Amino acid sequence: MNDMSPAAVPTRSSRMVEFLLSLRLDALPPDVVRQARIRLLDGLGCGLYGAVMPWGRIAADVVYEERSSGAATIYARRDPVAAARAALVNGTATHGIELDDIVPGAHVHPGAVVIPAALATAEQHGASGERLLAGLIAGYETMARVGRAIGEAGWGFHITGVAGPVGAAVASGVAQGLSFEEIMRAVGIACSNAAGIKSFTQGSGGMIKRMHAGRAAESGVLACALARKGFTAPLAALDGRFGLLEVFGGDQARPQALDHGLGEGYAVSRVWTKVYPCCGVLHTTAQALHALRVAHGVDPSAIRSVRIGTNKRAIALNGEIAPKETMAAQYSMPFTAAVALTRDPKDPRFYAADALNDPVVCDLARRVELYADPEMEALYPRYGTRAEVRLDDGRTLETKLLDAHGTPADPCSEVEAKEKFRCLAAMTNTAESIGQVLAAVERLDKLQSVAPLSNALRAGVRD
Repeated sequence: MNDMSPAAVPTRSSRMVEFLLSLRLDALPPDVVRQARIRLLDGLGCGLYGAVMPWGRIAADVVYEERSSGAATIYARRDPVAAARAALVNGTATHGIELDDIVPGAHVHPGAVVIPAALATAEQHGASGERLLAGLIAGYETMARVGRAIGEAGWGFHITGVAGPVGAAVASGVAQGLSFEEIMRAVGIACSNAAGIKSFTQGSGGMIKRMHAGRAAESGVLACALARKGFTAPLAALDGRFGLLEVFGGDQARPQALDHGLGEGYAVSRVWTKVYPCCGVLHTTAQALHALRVAHGVDPSAIRSVRIGTNKRAIALNGEIAPKETMAAQYSMPFTAAVALTRDPKDPRFYAADALNDPVVCDLARRVELYADPEMEALYPRYGTRAEVRLDDGRTLETKLLDAHGTPADPCSEVEAKEKFRCLAAMTNTAESIGQVLAAVERLDKLQSVAPLSNALRAGVRD
């Protein structure tokens, strides 16, 4: 019943929340805190770049037209708004260029959801940098565990939009110092906001995928605001009867993932920092084919055909040959393979609207064949690839890659992560501002409030 105390209803979800609410930075391994800072920088960089993309601009314009008021920053803008609306806009922007991070095996993009929710909450409530980092760590852990708990049954659902509201609620609740009962109520509210279908993979309307993250971030912040005022929701909405796991995961749900091994490791330390601006499923393909092209000095005009072995899920979801918009291109294995063999697959501009009709890329994409490779199928959810490039002179060049750079198996260095942030942030902010953001994040756990970070983000916006 809704009027029962959470303590009287011990569940896997309540044990998870209780543990995450107890987190203290000084009790965590130093590397976990360091990784949280890197995650924050990565998310901020992606969000600043995405803020000037069409979807980022539209979301921000709509919120400003509402005359929203509050203390939370919208990336690449100077005027603050209400926390939930900032989370909506910033989550949409962060997920807008397919460079935001992933938790392997959980099928979630936590940075695009958790960071906007935690930052907006910290700004709205005057929280310390330590509380922001604690909320970030707790939110990542929640989203990763919920994503894995849903299991593989969530076919057709975008798990970031399903698990995201819960992760955002925990992140927001921890950042503002809500009680255990309040966070449990917020999780209950957030579960009824779980949503996101993968119709965007069918070639049109791709902006909506970006907003799945924004809506998830907004939902979590709003859930906490409601719970703080006494709004109730089912305490077992996550792992109880007709709860999120049962509804989305069915008989493949794994509720034990919610509380198994709590404290033995942290999701924030096992995150995939994306190097290529496309769906994570495609990264091994992009990396392997680009490396093959460089190693053999392949002339794109001399390529007869390309054959790529991958898993069956990728063939079903990532097989579009002639994408007509950016989102579809970023989800297309044939298009990404062609970009890797003819252009620079790390550059988001080769997925922009005006690049989708590039005759060299489009012609080669039509000559890319996908097939189910038994080894890659067995390795799933690792996104391995095997590829053959057949040349006009009769040669066949072969390559195989099981783990892309940036994954936990081949992680990016801190230097690489900071360089990625600088590169992306330069789209909207001055060099001075970028340096101030880096400095604020470096000492974040010592800051009494997140104001220095907020000021650096707002004051340094380019005209």
